[in-house]
Amino acid sequence: MLLLESLDTSWRKVLKKEFSKVYFLELQNFLLNEEKNYTLFPHPHNVFNAFNLTPFENVKVVILGQDPYHGEGQSHGLAFSVQQGTKIPPSLQNIFKELVEDTGGETPQSGDLTHWAQQGVLLLNTLLTVRSAEPLSHQNRGWEQFTDAVIKTLSTQCEHLVFILWGAPAAKKTALIDGTKHLILKAPHPSPLSSYRGFFGSKPFTQTNAYLREWGIKEIEWSL
Repeated sequence: MLLLESLDTSWRKVLKKEFSKVYFLELQNFLLNEEKNYTLFPHPHNVFNAFNLTPFENVKVVILGQDPYHGEGQSHGLAFSVQQGTKIPPSLQNIFKELVEDTGGETPQSGDLTHWAQQGVLLLNTLLTVRSAEPLSHQNRGWEQFTDAVIKTLSTQCEHLVFILWGAPAAKKTALIDGTKHLILKAPHPSPLSSYRGFFGSKPFTQTNAYLREWGIKEIEWSL
């Protein structure tokens, strides 16, 4: 069940046209049926967590993920983030390795990235729901169209955002972003399968802050 009434009002305003489109209504029906037969992640109250922690007018940075974590107690609606007390997944471990190397900070002990979201980092997954233990099970059901609309809206209505796109699927979203007024940072995915192909050493955190500083925007405090 999609709790649209729980979605931050600033996002409801800029995305209101999406909610009446056929694809979105079909997505809602699909999710209602899914809930009857499967355990879904994240919990319905957390599906829009990224939007609620980072209202539209507060967005400075977009980090794009793909699929929510599909294990119990992991996903809470923020890309790459896991709930407090949950074991840190391999991709997030590699993000933290790059964070330490890039910024010289301490290795985070928790995988909860809420602190980033509260500062204006929209941790957006391409898909916002998934079946338990079935990765990409909600692919091609409408979420991609919705999150593409989010990216296009941010690109069109905002200025001087940083879009961090890790991996080939994320890199394809470049076509939705106006590179003349935003910074696009692309690198291989932090997964152990691809991180050594150029993710390590890509310095996304210091590059982001340098760009924000250049435009007189408060930098992100990346330490957790």
